[in-house]
Amino acid sequence: MTPVAWLFAACTAIWGSTWLVITYQLGAVAPEVSVVWRFFLAAVALGVFCALTGRSLRFSRREHAMLVLQGTLMFCLNYILIYWSEQHIVSGLAAVAFSTITFMSVFAQRVMFGTPVTARALTGALLGVGGVVVLFYPEIAASQGDRETALGMAMAVAGTLFAALGNMVAARLQQRNLAIVPTTAWAMLYGALAAAVVAAAFDARWTFDFREPYVLSLLYLTIFGTVVAFVCYLTLMRTIGMARASYVGVTTPVVALLLSAAFEGYRFTVFTIIGIALAIAGNLIVLRRKAALA
Repeated sequence: MTPVAWLFAACTAIWGSTWLVITYQLGAVAPEVSVVWRFFLAAVALGVFCALTGRSLRFSRREHAMLVLQGTLMFCLNYILIYWSEQHIVSGLAAVAFSTITFMSVFAQRVMFGTPVTARALTGALLGVGGVVVLFYPEIAASQGDRETALGMAMAVAGTLFAALGNMVAARLQQRNLAIVPTTAWAMLYGALAAAVVAAAFDARWTFDFREPYVLSLLYLTIFGTVVAFVCYLTLMRTIGMARASYVGVTTPVVALLLSAAFEGYRFTVFTIIGIALAIAGNLIVLRRKAALA
């Protein structure tokens, strides 16, 4: 496998597993507070790593302002809205909403860098999102088109939009050739602080669940789901571009269902097989080199 393939596989595998792990975070602790714990711990871990390896954490005021914006969009608003959305809709609908980040990133890259919106990119994104829709069709069909569903979908789409905007800010920072690990440490710290402001604004209870499932899931989400996955993702974005890297949002639900089948008794249906096939087809179109396609 090429380095790009390894990075893509790592992001897909880790974030695909977080769908299952996040279920152990919901309940006793308010979602926005869990987001604070997760990204604060991740920022501390990355900061310690930078100190031990001699990586500079110094940036200009302008760069810090951009890092505040990236953290607020990518590590605060994105996650809080997705967590909130799953209190109103089934996970399948949230997955469909988040998979639209592929379309958002294609057009965002056009706005930022003038990258042409090619038929190849749109076809791959369409197949991928279509695959996610088919994959979760039973859940979608079972949900009712009431006010709760509309509210949950609005939150999920808004969270996805904030994630895409966060990617745009990260891409701007990468244009300055700034080191990924130190910038990510600062952005996550600012994201945690922004989430704390949101928690205070909504009068959330500042609690912590010391039971084993919550603690272990928090450690996994912090180390793998946040530190490792985001460093891999931002490296991938720098390597192949924002639009192609965002396709991780389509492949992670596939891994999530495979894990659900292994640990939660999920049974494969014809929708599962067709959905996975479409997602893989879109994956090949988006990630393969043009020369290989020719």
